[in-house]
Amino acid sequence: MKAATGKPVLFAISGDPVELGVAQTLNRPGRNFTGSTFLSLDVAQKRVQLLRELLPNLRTLAILSNTNHPGEQSEHKVTLEAAHALSIRLAYVPFGSGSELDGALERVRAENPDAMLVFPDGVTMVHRTKIAQFAKVHRLPSMFGWREYCDAGGLACYGANQRATYVRLAIYADRLLNGEKPSDLPIEQATKFELVINLKTAKALGISVPPSMQARADDMIE
Repeated sequence: MKAATGKPVLFAISGDPVELGVAQTLNRPGRNFTGSTFLSLDVAQKRVQLLRELLPNLRTLAILSNTNHPGEQSEHKVTLEAAHALSIRLAYVPFGSGSELDGALERVRAENPDAMLVFPDGVTMVHRTKIAQFAKVHRLPSMFGWREYCDAGGLACYGANQRATYVRLAIYADRLLNGEKPSDLPIEQATKFELVINLKTAKALGISVPPSMQARADDMIE
């Protein structure tokens, strides 16, 4: 924010831009920042429901979460509510940076959960291959927020289609370059969500994906 004072900044953020401090509200950013956010609390709840559908005997769910991610507390709250409604115990495993990830994964293993849900953010995205491989090595079904985690070996994901969002941002870039103010351009929230299932990982874990879920999947990695 200090480096870009007075200059238009276009962003795509996985968290809450208001909590981060780069916008006053989503509808009226009020500053020199605008763009899009992938954060959706309804989608966060849906991930828990999809995991239960995939794993009917799910009882303990580990949550791997970067606490420095803006909006993380809200995402944790609604995930907890969704788990409680399905009588699923949450094992919350927070961490604060990439250097703490190995220790956090070890705490996940120590909880002996039935599955792992990873909140999507920049840090877990960068380390998605390590996290997905950890889950496979420990035979832990995993749910993520973006398809890139499934491409890296994760079992399933449900969340915003990042490619579609970036295409939308090109329109905003054009408007900014033609003189519109970022303070007047509403921060967009993702409207296109996708369910992706990695059937190779499912087979390796001995998981049978219900036909109804396969029918609803936007893509299946085989």
